Amino acid sequence: MSITLTQSAADRVQSFLANRGKGVGLRLGVKTSGCSGMAYVLEFADGINDDDNVFEDKNVKIIVDKKSLVYIDGTELDFVKEGLNEGFKFKNPNVQNECGCGESFNV
Repeated sequence: MSITLTQSAADRVQSFLANRGKGVGLRLGVKTSGCSGMAYVLEFADGINDDDNVFEDKNVKIIVDKKSLVYIDGTELDFVKEGLNEGFKFKNPNVQNECGCGESFNV
């Protein structure tokens, strides 16, 4: 079981955490939402719960709750710039289908 970051994503998360001035890492999860069933949740974590899974890649802690891990195990998080747009992109090997806008998925 693992979650990984590209160097671009790790650099971006470290920059956000430094600007924020606090936080132990990045919390990654899923919620029921969108036209395909699930959407990613990405937020900064100020603490780690007893039932969290913690992965560390490129000096960034990635915190995932147990319910979400089954849907995102093996995911690589990237940070991409495409023209004027920039954002995090999920490379999730568990995804069976995605909605047209890319905001939600199912496994």
